Amino acid sequence: MNRTTRSILAAVSVSALIFGATSCTEDSSQDKEQNAKQKTYDRQVKQQPAKAMAYSPTREAINKWIETWGKKNKLSYVYLQNAKGEYGYFIMKGLPVPRCKMLTPTEKVDSSSNGKVTVAQPGMDGTYSSGSTCNAYYGFDATTNVYMEFTVGMNQSFFLFDRPMSMPEFSGAKAMGPTKVGDVKR
Repeated sequence: MNRTTRSILAAVSVSALIFGATSCTEDSSQDKEQNAKQKTYDRQVKQQPAKAMAYSPTREAINKWIETWGKKNKLSYVYLQNAKGEYGYFIMKGLPVPRCKMLTPTEKVDSSSNGKVTVAQPGMDGTYSSGSTCNAYYGFDATTNVYMEFTVGMNQSFFLFDRPMSMPEFSGAKAMGPTKVGDVKR
């Protein structure tokens, strides 16, 4: 090897060592920001540690929800309010179900050359959902078992109860399905 080639190789080797050493020890901007966030969090936890609850009203509410709705043939009273403030209602077997709910996983994680990738899965009907069906609800009428579907949003809201409501705003509500309040025994 001639002298020029050795000099070039030595310069390249030194550059590679310097570049490699600095790139291994220097944090990226993202790493620096993540470290700053973690240090702030750690400091806040030390100054203001989370308190432990002696009792959880959230767990109690969830358990009451399970007790209420975990019964076969439980009726739900769904009151809908339109943009004009008018009310109507459905009486359904069980809870209204958002159309975006599935009995099978909606995604799976696959490994690829780029790492792990989340892949959408088809629903039970063999089609894929865009997720836009979460504002549409369905269920079955309490006495006729007729399929019913309604949409919320666009100035329409729904209120769900496990018994008929006698509050003034609901007193003029009109049955929007086959079953009326007087048709069911509670």
